[in-house]
Amino acid sequence: MARFLTKRLAGAFIVLVLVSLMSFAIIWLVPGDPTAAFLDTSATPEQVARLRHELGLDQPLIIQMLDWYGRILHGDLGQSILLKRSVTAALLERLPVTLSLTSVALTLALLIGVSAGIVAAVNHNRWPDQVVMTAALFGLSVPDFWLGIMLILLLAVQFDVFPTGGYVPLGEDPLGWLESIVMPAITLAVIQVGFIARMTRASMLEVLSQDFIRTADAKGLTRTDIMLRHGLPNALVPVLTVAGIVAGSLLGGAVIIEQVFSIPGVGRLIIGGILSRDYPVIQGGLLFLAVIYLGVNLAVDILYAAIDPRVRLE
Repeated sequence: MARFLTKRLAGAFIVLVLVSLMSFAIIWLVPGDPTAAFLDTSATPEQVARLRHELGLDQPLIIQMLDWYGRILHGDLGQSILLKRSVTAALLERLPVTLSLTSVALTLALLIGVSAGIVAAVNHNRWPDQVVMTAALFGLSVPDFWLGIMLILLLAVQFDVFPTGGYVPLGEDPLGWLESIVMPAITLAVIQVGFIARMTRASMLEVLSQDFIRTADAKGLTRTDIMLRHGLPNALVPVLTVAGIVAGSLLGGAVIIEQVFSIPGVGRLIIGGILSRDYPVIQGGLLFLAVIYLGVNLAVDILYAAIDPRVRLE
């Protein structure tokens, strides 16, 4: 187990280094100057040069990169140009909002997706299977931002069931929190429901074709016992790995959905940084999300290895 964990940690470290390098390089390759967001067109060259010096933008690229890595090693993601505060503090302040949204979306995706996949597998090649697979294909095909806008128009504007946007903290008003989180969570979950349903169906069909299922059937066990005691536990092991991928996808999707629903999370902070060319916020936000994504997948890998010894042996 120690060797397995060491390999996973080494892989995660390499991914983090690559993510940090790509985020730094892509941002600096994009044309434009962040000083344009703070100075109007009447600014003199001296004023522009002074601001670039204050922001450290007049240093060679390699010096700026080494300085950034040096701050990262001390847990400092830099100072936001726009917010005039620590990027780390701003991210941690908004993290509970993003985690709240993605947790609800992940719960919905797993509950609906696994249930739909089981129904499709049990009714293989019959109409429930066709209905579930058609709905899954629809969910995988619909852009999440478009679905979010349609939900706002239908449930918020047309029928006034939910608010059009905003976020209410759970500790302040649980009912208000639920009302503010339902539509964005559904929007995030729909695509993942289709993915999980298809994976669960495929895994369940594979398990149901195994010899131990036929043996259980030959012993006279009921169909319900075979499904719940023998089929489902074995079929859900691969789905566990899928849950880690889904969690990462939800974090990425939250960047757009938070903007659509005006939710003050990490994603909206990153979008604001992109629009204002706030380099420290963009770089720190991308690295921050990458750390969370890798942490979730590492936890899933460890849990998967603990459940299935074959993974550790491989």
